[in-house]
Amino acid sequence: MSSRQDPVRNSGVERSNKPAYETLEVHEVLEALKTGADGLSQEEAERRLNIYGRNTVEEIRSRSLLVKFVANFTHLMAILLWVASLLALLANLPQLCLAIILVNLINGAFSFSQEYKAEKATAALRRLLPVYSNVLRDGQVLRVLAAELVPGDIMLLAEGDHISADGRLIDDAELRVDQSTLTGESHHIKKVKDPTITVGIMRLDIPSLVFAGTSVVAGTGKAVVVATGMQTEFGRIAGYTQSLLEEPSPLQKEMNRVTRLVSLIAVTVGTAFFVLALVLTGLSLHESFFFSMGMIVAFVPEGMLPTVTLSLAMGVERMSRRNALIKRLSAVETLGCTTIICTDKTGTLTQNEMTVKEVWMAGRAYTFTNVGYSPEGEVLHEGNLIEKPIRGDLRELLLAAGLCNNARLLPPDLESPHWSILGDPTEGALKVACLKGGLDLAGQEALLPRIREIPFDSRR
Repeated sequence: MSSRQDPVRNSGVERSNKPAYETLEVHEVLEALKTGADGLSQEEAERRLNIYGRNTVEEIRSRSLLVKFVANFTHLMAILLWVASLLALLANLPQLCLAIILVNLINGAFSFSQEYKAEKATAALRRLLPVYSNVLRDGQVLRVLAAELVPGDIMLLAEGDHISADGRLIDDAELRVDQSTLTGESHHIKKVKDPTITVGIMRLDIPSLVFAGTSVVAGTGKAVVVATGMQTEFGRIAGYTQSLLEEPSPLQKEMNRVTRLVSLIAVTVGTAFFVLALVLTGLSLHESFFFSMGMIVAFVPEGMLPTVTLSLAMGVERMSRRNALIKRLSAVETLGCTTIICTDKTGTLTQNEMTVKEVWMAGRAYTFTNVGYSPEGEVLHEGNLIEKPIRGDLRELLLAAGLCNNARLLPPDLESPHWSILGDPTEGALKVACLKGGLDLAGQEALLPRIREIPFDSRR
């Protein structure tokens, strides 16, 4: 990480010789990070953000536009065409020379324009899909950009959340985490806040630590951030993988193989005909040379490169009509060999927004109008409006769902023009259903305080 991300001596946050947080008691961890159970203040969080930098994985600096542009004219097949154009000129075939040069230029420019547009679109998509994290600051639950997390922040973890920084647990309730992104093992790891003796234990197996890039599959918890950005375990792994060279696609490998084969055959045949023309036909050295040059140029498949490029471009166009973005033309052929794609659909293919539509109980069906997290809506029974606040068994059911609930309903603001929730989408949908039924949850929470929480567990 850059030097600006190392703590300054007077920042009050020890990092250069940071303690093994997993071995400390909760209060010792908070003291070491100069934070508290209510989290950092907003001013302190902003100050630490300037010290530590943004909580992002640093990407390897991409090649400049000039380098990318030149690369489309200097790959193996393009070089073969440049050589062929030179040989055509030497063989006194200026029209053929010009045609080959134009084919190479048009093909390279077209390939570059396709990749440039795709990269611009990809960058725009990244800006449209920010990642957020729920934290405690000044004792208030806030939804902040994951990139703005700093050491000392208190992360609130719930089922379905993606963990955005490395943290030490300070509270847990049957918390289980999926660490397969880091370990490759699909079983869920139970996490606890108790200090851990780490002798003989790999860091990723420490139960009191949670790691960036993993996700919560059950339970709830709180964790104080101990590392961000490239200092996280995920960042370290990303740094290793980014140092690897980019592998050429199967199509590129095949094109390179064909280019070498064609070059070998062309040179072999051209040399053989040069000797035969010189020895058997009595042609002069000058005439034999031009004859062999013509033979070599004739073997070069000038039309193959634009044909392949055009075919790939058509594939990119067809994919774009189905809302698929292809960054590299050669990736289309690789994608054509794909049979199964595994992806996280939540928040990408779907809106990560849930709504209670119907409730069945005591032999009766109730319907809730509207979708989304807006509390505006009605409750119907057999098409008839039910007077608010609702009564009877339905009230008791929704009251239980609303009180045994950690979600918060957020009204529209400058950041989000629609109603949204802070917490689990399912719990948010249940809370909205309570409000549609006219229940006063705030008043009921004062009358019926929570005694204990038993988090949902899919194995029960």
